[in-house]
Amino acid sequence: MNNQELITMLNRDLADEHAAIIRYLVHGYLEGEDTPIGASLLSRAREEMWHMHWLGMIIGQMGGEPDLKPAPYPFDPTSRASLLRSYVAYEKKLIPHYHGEAERASDPHLRRVLHREAWESEIHAVKFQRLLDKLSPEQAKGVPGAENELPAGLTDKLQHIIEAKYTQMLQAVRDSWVFQTSPMTGWQIMDFSMTKMKQLAHVAEEVTDNGIEPRLRLGKIDKSVAIGVSLRRALEDVNKIRQMHIDLKNDRETEGHSGLRNNLDLSIQQEEYEAQEIEDWLRSEK
Repeated sequence: MNNQELITMLNRDLADEHAAIIRYLVHGYLEGEDTPIGASLLSRAREEMWHMHWLGMIIGQMGGEPDLKPAPYPFDPTSRASLLRSYVAYEKKLIPHYHGEAERASDPHLRRVLHREAWESEIHAVKFQRLLDKLSPEQAKGVPGAENELPAGLTDKLQHIIEAKYTQMLQAVRDSWVFQTSPMTGWQIMDFSMTKMKQLAHVAEEVTDNGIEPRLRLGKIDKSVAIGVSLRRALEDVNKIRQMHIDLKNDRETEGHSGLRNNLDLSIQQEEYEAQEIEDWLRSEK
């Protein structure tokens, strides 16, 4: 395979791992991270994030543009049991897929990564099967989620922030992969993406605690390969979403949601810190 064929292949894998992250995150949030099922799902989601990261790093090292659009994830939402059976099937499908790709790759590191993706997918299938086997009859027949108690207006505002923060987080991940030639900046951007992921969780959990799936929809991704251009765009983005958090914190509909307000306070402070850091980086670029 030539360089572009490899990038295309890895981007397809990236999309599959991205799809798994979203499915397990959403289900885990709906179950609740303090429940055995929810904790297990969120653990699998974090492992899928590493899978996606390994692939994205290689794509960036090869000079490619990571495709951040997730692939479809086929699942049966009829019950917890049907969901988990879908997950077992999905992970099992990836085992021969990754081993086959590894055999076609000539680079030793890439071969090792793809084989690792395969055997970790096998472990995921085993863990999902064990989770399925442990379900009580009531759990197996039931579906994740609770009754919604959020006002429609507040739900819309939260979903709007979720979409914006999800896109912003993925933009930071993309930039960290593409700008690996600037090691400190690349790793600092990756660090910010992890903070954004937690900020996303704060808002998403408020929605899923009320039985509503968060809108993890990808917005426009800037594909600039100039670090200065990307940093200026990142500064605009962080200031924009920081204002969204301030507005939501001051909204009358959030007055009875002390946990949400505390999390918004934390996000606002983190975003102020991030903006100041980016401003320093931009000054050093001049």
